[in-house]
Amino acid sequence: MSELVQVAKIEKRIFTIRGVQVMLDRDLAELYEVETRALKQAVKRNLARFPADFMFELTENEVESLVSQSVIPSKKQFELR
Repeated sequence: MSELVQVAKIEKRIFTIRGVQVMLDRDLAELYEVETRALKQAVKRNLARFPADFMFELTENEVESLVSQSVIPSKKQFELR
């Protein structure tokens, strides 16, 4: 895959939420070829390596907005596990 195609693929997964450009955990996990669960565990185990604002949880309204924009298929994937 060409570098230009890879950049375009990544750019499609960047969203603006709360005025900040972000990527969803599932998209980052796919980019790094790991399970979402494994990515989250690695971040939690190494919090000191990340800035305080590295991650945040979406509000219900933010999730609803992403569903309505067809960014995510349903709210179900954001339910607490």
